[in-house]
Amino acid sequence: MIAIPAVDLREGACVQLVGGDYSDERVRLADPVSVAREWVRYGFRRLHVVDLDAATGRGSNRDVVHEILREIPVEVQIGGGVRSTTAIDELVGAGACAVALGTRAFEDADWLGRVANAYPNEIIVAADVRDRRVVTHGWTRTLPREIIDVTEELSALPLAGLLVTAVHREGRMQGTDLFLMEDVVEAASFPVYASGGIASVADLRALADRGVAAAIVGMALYTGAIDPWQAAEEFAE
Repeated sequence: MIAIPAVDLREGACVQLVGGDYSDERVRLADPVSVAREWVRYGFRRLHVVDLDAATGRGSNRDVVHEILREIPVEVQIGGGVRSTTAIDELVGAGACAVALGTRAFEDADWLGRVANAYPNEIIVAADVRDRRVVTHGWTRTLPREIIDVTEELSALPLAGLLVTAVHREGRMQGTDLFLMEDVVEAASFPVYASGGIASVADLRALADRGVAAAIVGMALYTGAIDPWQAAEEFAE
């Protein structure tokens, strides 16, 4: 399993939110590109960059995203508000190793099928999950389908992976939702990425033991709860 630092962008800064709540911002760093460089210095081999403003229709951090893609010498996967084929083209052309699709992926199955086949193994479906149901539009709308059903429906597509974020655990550092992740791994035919609530190296090991391919780590790295040197070395592939 590989550990991947999260670089969440809001108003040009790198932030960390608690529980998917935009009113509960616990970390704000003014220079996201420097933050990304620092994670590379620790030895991480991939970064997960999300434009939170684009995801919620509040704005865009496009320039910062492109600067990270241009300046950072490791694989970078990008998500947040990507809802058009043109946007995918732009990000892949700019050097993104993968593009994470959220809201539109769940609202337009035909489009998802087209782009997944046009970009095999370059599309990650990002499922934000609360109470086992997918939430979209920056965690403001809840879909009627449960994540296990969604996972099975996606099984025919050549995806790079399915990113499952336990929004109810996000940023709280109270442990990840192991039962949720284990069930998704069992249902999935592609790599599963886990996010939300990861608080310790023990959490990372527990996810690895359950077959998770990658873990997106945010608050625990930014607060020092997880030693970045250890995480980068132990969870490198």
